[in-house]
Amino acid sequence: MILVDTSVWIDFFNGTDTLQTHTLDHLLDTELVITGDIILAELLQGFRSDSDFRQAWEAMDGLDCYVLAGKEVAIKSAENYRFLRREGFTIRKATDMIIATFCIINNIPLLYGDRDFDPIAEHLGLLSAEEFPL
Repeated sequence: MILVDTSVWIDFFNGTDTLQTHTLDHLLDTELVITGDIILAELLQGFRSDSDFRQAWEAMDGLDCYVLAGKEVAIKSAENYRFLRREGFTIRKATDMIIATFCIINNIPLLYGDRDFDPIAEHLGLLSAEEFPL
């Protein structure tokens, strides 16, 4: 099971050629790829045309969708954020901290391209899905 961050989905739907989109393309055929409520909201709100929105929604609708930010994750996200800030790293978006904390708590690898996840992986044990062989 692998969770994919919003930034990777955006590049994927835009046809952007990155290591992460190639990895996602491979994982969709070989692994259980899941999404989360926050990721789904971030992704779908970015589509300008109704047809692009519908097309993305239909593609995402087949994935299992998890609630990412219950009370336990919210509190642990705040603790993780505060820990990283004390270590000299400021995560720019609360949603990234929530997504990462959900993955850490549930031992789920995250496929990401956003550099804010690097210190979370290094200092808090976030598993990167890029480590899966292609």
